[in-house]
This record gives sequence, C-alpha cells and structure tokens, in this order.
Amino acid sequence: MTAEADTQAYRASVLYFVADPQHDAQATHFLEDGLLVIRDGKVVEAIDYTSVPTARLKRLPITDYRGKLLLPGFIDTHIHFPQTEMIASYGEQLLAWLNTYTFPTERKFANADYARQRADFFIQELLRNGTTTAMVFATVYPQSVDALFNAAAQKNMRLITGKVMMDRNAPDYLRDTAQQSYEDSKALIKKWHHHGRLLYAVTPRFAPTSTPEQLALAGRLLKEFPDVYLQTHLSENKNEIAWVESLFPERKNYLDVYAHYGLTGSHSVFAHAVHLDSDEIHTLSASHSAVAFCPTSNLFLGSGLFRLRPLKNAGIRVGMGTDVGAGTSFSLLQTLNEGYKVQQLQGEKLSAREGLYQATLGGATALSLDDKIGNFLPGKEADFVVLDWAATPLQQLRQSQAHSLDEKLFALMMQGDDRNILATYVNGTRVYSRL
Repeated sequence: MTAEADTQAYRASVLYFVADPQHDAQATHFLEDGLLVIRDGKVVEAIDYTSVPTARLKRLPITDYRGKLLLPGFIDTHIHFPQTEMIASYGEQLLAWLNTYTFPTERKFANADYARQRADFFIQELLRNGTTTAMVFATVYPQSVDALFNAAAQKNMRLITGKVMMDRNAPDYLRDTAQQSYEDSKALIKKWHHHGRLLYAVTPRFAPTSTPEQLALAGRLLKEFPDVYLQTHLSENKNEIAWVESLFPERKNYLDVYAHYGLTGSHSVFAHAVHLDSDEIHTLSASHSAVAFCPTSNLFLGSGLFRLRPLKNAGIRVGMGTDVGAGTSFSLLQTLNEGYKVQQLQGEKLSAREGLYQATLGGATALSLDDKIGNFLPGKEADFVVLDWAATPLQQLRQSQAHSLDEKLFALMMQGDDRNILATYVNGTRVYSRL
C-alpha cells in the first residue's frame, strides 16, 4: 500500500477545545489514544486511533508520539519582540521601567541588521516554547517590522505585528510624527498584511505617547483598512491612568480616549486592562474589543491583579499574553501558572481546562482567528505542539500520583515550561524539536 498523498498523521493523546470549558461541559475533546491527520497544512481530522480501519492505517505515514500530548499551538496575544534582551530587568514599575530599560533598548533596532538578528532569535524562542501565533509589538522603526515579518514568513507562521506609533513623551530618537507614523504604517500594511499568514496591527504604544493628531490618524488607518488590527496598552498602572487623565482631561476615562478616536472594535486588543471602571468594561463589551491577560508582567511590575471573571462574564474576549520583556518567560504554561495565582489572590479559580483553552482557542477567539486556528476541527490550520507530560524528575513524580485527566493537566500547567515542549509544528511542518 502506498501512503496517502500529502498526508501526515500523528499518534498521541490529543486535547483541544471547541468552546470555553468554564461554561460548556462538552467543550473538551480528549482522545487518550488519538490520531491527528494533516493534509496540505490543514487538519483533516482528530480521531480515536482504534477507530481507524487497519487498511487505512497501513496507508498513513504515522509519527508515533505515544505517551505524549498533542495540543493546538499556543497563542500569545501580547508580547514585545525588541524587549527580549532586557527580560528580567530589576526594580522598577511601569513608567520608570520604560524610561530606564525599554526605550534605550528599542533604540538599537534602528539598525536593520541588529533587528534581523533579534527577530530570528525571537521567533525561534516562541517556537521553542510551543507558541505558534503571536500578536507582537515591534518598535517605532519600520525596519524592525520588516525584520520580524521576514523571520515569521520563513517559518510560515501566523503572526500579527506593527510599527509603534509614538510622537510625544518619549526620547527624541524614538519619536516619529503623526504624519510619518501614518505613512509608514500604511506602507507596511500594503507590504505585509495578508502576505502569507501574516497580519498587520496599527500600534500606538499607549495614549500618553501619542498626540490627539496621531491617535486620529491611527483611527483613519482602521477605516481605510477595516480588517487590520489595533493593539495598544490600557490601564496597566495607576500612575499611568492618572497621566492619561491629565493629558486628556476632556475624556471621561482611559478607554474613552481610544474609543473617541475610533480605536475600539472587534479587531482591537487592549493589553493589561487591570484597573477598569464599570463604564470601561461596558465599552469593551459593547464594542466587541478584546483584552490580553498578562499575569507574569502584572506581577513583575507590581501593576495589579487582572479581574478575569468580571471581564469574561461581561462577554469580553480574553487572550493570554506573556508580555516579554516585563513578563519573565516566553512560556504560556508559565504564564498560566501565574494566572492561576492571580485568580487565587482574588478568591477565584482557574482550572487547567480553562487555562489551556485561554492559551489556545481562547487566544484565537480574542484575535478573531478562531475560524482558522485554535483547535483540531477539520479545515483548521495545522499549528500544534507536542508536550512531554513530565520533563523533569519532580514532574515525573507528580504525574505518577495524578489519577485523573484534570489532575494531570493541572500539574502540567503549574510545573510546565519550555522543557515540556518536545516539538512544535507550524502549518503542518515541524519547525522545532527538542531532541
């Protein structure tokens, strides 16, 4: 028998979600002995291995990952690629941290060769941690955007990024002008948006570093290109919020600044959203905007505790964000570990099922990409990760004492990191292997 043309199959335990398991008891699909079938970079099916006729099994080229776990690729909804090299920088909260560490580091990315080197490292680090899709901040320099898109295109990744727009309250070497940021962004949209699996995000850093003129032109870009994204920061730090109030006294709250300039909407993702009032929650919900939950970063910078339950209960889409370099790990597993603790501090729970949903289909939904990625339904793009349940002696001991799927998944979520990533596949092609 000859193998099925352009088809690959992978045997392992298979886990994915078709809805949020917090609300839907039927949302979890788990196959203890599963077979994931891929053809031309798309999912054909995920089925129980024992249900496949013997004749078909003989025709399929099967990669044997028995004893491992297949999950859809992790989705990071907020991360900064130029901040990779300044991860774990000591001792500051948000505004001082930006001035002390972030802005001097981002200056280096004016050099196109430097940006290319860091972009290659950044993409490989995502893949090494099982992240197959990310929404990413570049820098104010267009060449940094080119470098990142080029690096992602080489791996055929689905990645969203954009040039930072920043025309005030930043060092001279990082400031553009409102018109320049508009023209540069427009050129980059035409060059990269929908180039392969790549997508563009209009990217004002945050309200304090953009003039009203620049925010208005960001809104103009969204009208001119209705399917591009908007990414920015919102209500991360109390001093930041007070600063926004002083700069925009005519607006009723922080989010109203963005809403006034047409920056909310179904393709808008607001990172952090830690300190929101009820009006802002209503506006996010009514505008169908999404938020990125960045627990590692929020704890590291002392920003505050994200209120996951009120936002999700209001119907707001939530994705997970590592927020490197304020976040201290590229690993979505480590990020979920911190997210669980943030919920504990508020008297709430984050189950492993809900956490892994948030890092896969939940992230895809937040990015309006759930029709393309996030689970193993037929026709989805074949981005997936092969996980080792127990990559260390301590993990092995803990897993040996786990007697249910939920217990095994929770131990993996709390103890797991890059060591648990055995292999990463993008669009059906293996792009990282630990062995």
